[in-house]
Amino acid sequence: KKTILSLYLFPYPQKPENLRPPAMATAAQVAATFLSFLSCPRHHTAPSPSVSFLATPVLPASLRAAAAGGQTLTFRCRGRRVAVVAQLPTMIPELASGEKKIRWSSRAVRSFAMAELEARKMRYPTTGTEGLLMGILVEGTSDAAKLMRANGITLLTVRDAAATILGKSEMFYFSPMHPPLTESAQRALDWAVNEKLKSGEDGEVTANHLFLAIWSDKESAGHKVLASLGFDDQKASLLAKTAGEEKAMSPR
Repeated sequence: KKTILSLYLFPYPQKPENLRPPAMATAAQVAATFLSFLSCPRHHTAPSPSVSFLATPVLPASLRAAAAGGQTLTFRCRGRRVAVVAQLPTMIPELASGEKKIRWSSRAVRSFAMAELEARKMRYPTTGTEGLLMGILVEGTSDAAKLMRANGITLLTVRDAAATILGKSEMFYFSPMHPPLTESAQRALDWAVNEKLKSGEDGEVTANHLFLAIWSDKESAGHKVLASLGFDDQKASLLAKTAGEEKAMSPR
């Protein structure tokens, strides 16, 4: 038995008033129509030779301001050079005025980006310290993330604990593209920077500093999440000894 497959195709692109009655299409016509669809400029545009997230509204104003004159990470994505902000927002006057410079590790920057994404997944209107914890776990390669996993703290358990402590968002609520930081999350960023400045050592503010900053604020949601999952000061002290040693193993 022979099976005949009939495909009815409208020529593309056409305006509704110019559509003709369907006609039987051969395999060659199907292939030609598909190729013409891919090459249509309305659906397929050539990538620009260079893309910078600093020059586009992809990042919130706080990050673009923090990156002004600061360091950027540059890498290649499908043949294009992409620049990513390597500075996170801070309220410390010396840094805001440009008197002092501080560098964030690539792990810390990725953790921050993942924190915003996790806040959106939870449908929260802001990025809090619980989101920063989830971001560190999603990034997954820092000593802070390894310490949490070694103590049975995973992304799923943090999500469940955050939903228990903060509550669940409305089902049909959609978070903004970049949920703004809560006051406790901003304090965590500033605490991490201050600890690095106090040490007087060269290097970067790491994801480990960020984790310890979350734990240091007992009123923050992140601290409450960690405490509910069995984390304590003794375990935090293990990380505090090597918090600034991320630079040597940071992928650049």
